[in-house]
Amino acid sequence: MKLNLKRPLAFFDIESTGTNVALDRIVELSVIKLNPDGSEEVKTWRINPGMPIPLESSMVHGIYDEHVKDEPCLRR
Repeated sequence: MKLNLKRPLAFFDIESTGTNVALDRIVELSVIKLNPDGSEEVKTWRINPGMPIPLESSMVHGIYDEHVKDEPCLRR
């Protein structure tokens, strides 16, 4: 699908430790920016959630504790 953009458009994708927004934490944040000239910019950051990632979540997104153990933490 070809988009006819007049301004850049960004999409965000978040992977987390679960679905409870009050308790679970982000483990990966990605953004793709589509530019009017057709170019794309993609950035992805892994984040240490400061808590174990449940196996059920890891099986969905493929991110396990060992993948984020040395990554920076987000502060609340």
